[in-house]
Amino acid sequence: MIRQTLAAVTLSTVLSLPVYANEMIDKVSPHTVEVTMDRLSDAVEGAGATVFARVDHAAGAAKVDMELRPTQLLIFGNPKLGTPAMLDGQTAGLDLPLRVLAYADADGIVHVTYHAPASLAETHGLPTDAKYIQMMTGALDKLTTKAISDD
Repeated sequence: MIRQTLAAVTLSTVLSLPVYANEMIDKVSPHTVEVTMDRLSDAVEGAGATVFARVDHAAGAAKVDMELRPTQLLIFGNPKLGTPAMLDGQTAGLDLPLRVLAYADADGIVHVTYHAPASLAETHGLPTDAKYIQMMTGALDKLTTKAISDD
């Protein structure tokens, strides 16, 4: 009887946990990682957002005598979008500002990868129809597309 009750409580607890989406968007860039990130940074600043940091993971690896293919992370955002998200769920601050990773794979192909903003809603219990989620989605698509364009 105790085992059945414990199993029922455990099952109901597991079923009540939120499902965490971890959808990543991946695009291929015709540029090097360095050029792609320069272009993304320019696009972000051109759109009126703020670049908070640019992390060169390969340079960090080199400092500890390890080799990593070109890999850079750009951290950026706009408080007009991020603040409303954190007002709806302050833990969204764990995943904001937004982040985009550019890296060269084993074949030398440069990828631009980021988490879909909808995963913020699912992970942090934000309204899935929130305007800021739609705006983040559109902004990330537009900015990354600009970074990988041929022009």
